[in-house]
Amino acid sequence: MARYSIGPGKTRIGWIGTGVMGGSMCGHLMRAGFAATVFNRTRGKAETLLAAGAKWADSPGAVAEASDVIFTIVGFPADVREVILGPQGVVAGCTAGKIIVDMTTSEPSLAVEIAERAAAVGVAAIDAPVSGGDVGAREAKLSIMLGGDAEAIDSLTPCWEAMGKTFLRQGGPGAGQHAKLVNQILIAGNMVGVCEALLYAFKAGLDLDAVMRSVQTGAAGSWSLSNLGTRIIANNFAPGFFVEHFVKDLGIALGEARRMNLCLPGLALANQLYVSLMAHGGSRMGTQALELALAGMSNVDWRKR
Repeated sequence: MARYSIGPGKTRIGWIGTGVMGGSMCGHLMRAGFAATVFNRTRGKAETLLAAGAKWADSPGAVAEASDVIFTIVGFPADVREVILGPQGVVAGCTAGKIIVDMTTSEPSLAVEIAERAAAVGVAAIDAPVSGGDVGAREAKLSIMLGGDAEAIDSLTPCWEAMGKTFLRQGGPGAGQHAKLVNQILIAGNMVGVCEALLYAFKAGLDLDAVMRSVQTGAAGSWSLSNLGTRIIANNFAPGFFVEHFVKDLGIALGEARRMNLCLPGLALANQLYVSLMAHGGSRMGTQALELALAGMSNVDWRKR
């Protein structure tokens, strides 16, 4: 007999973290027919969901008490630890048979610890970080990288389908986080290339829109170029994904690389460039704001070009 039976109209979801991406993701689940209970440190960021019919809870533990499946997407590993393993956290509010899904990009070792702590009270824990940014979240086109119990993951297919375009189990606890770090390593080098290429195009006197149309459909094309390159040209540095969160991700990846005795110089360089951007006040900008740091190194005021 299956341990889990998940579906709209019968499964109560909990959602913790209703920011740039989380709000859209929870909204998709609600529109698919799942009743939701939500919590966010700043209640105002949950008002759209509350207006759509979500219930409010005063703590992560209270969310867990009212839910069958509890999703979290917060900022940093310390936040994950607090909302899931803290005294008023999700595990404290869970009873046997529930499922915890952490969609934050976090440390693989923490995902393993959460799975172990959850299993001790009869709860399954899945690490499910995502890629696709604010656009993917809004359009339900996220790529979801999954680690944990295979049966629990399969049972949540209606949820993955409501939020994403691609969802694959990578292995046991922590495997989803490792896959997301692969994703972030790829993005880091690509973003350096996108920003340097546009800076070169500008200094060479090219029409940036024209050169973009030429290169984005060829071998140099990428999601970052098509989606973030256009924002760079438009001087739109609003966050689809915060720089400070990306630097967090790159730091985790570098730590895992050291643990595995890997030398990843491209990753280290990208990390340092983003740290420089943070030092110049770019922490809460989008990752495409790397253009400003690179332009500044060549004495180009990108905003006033």
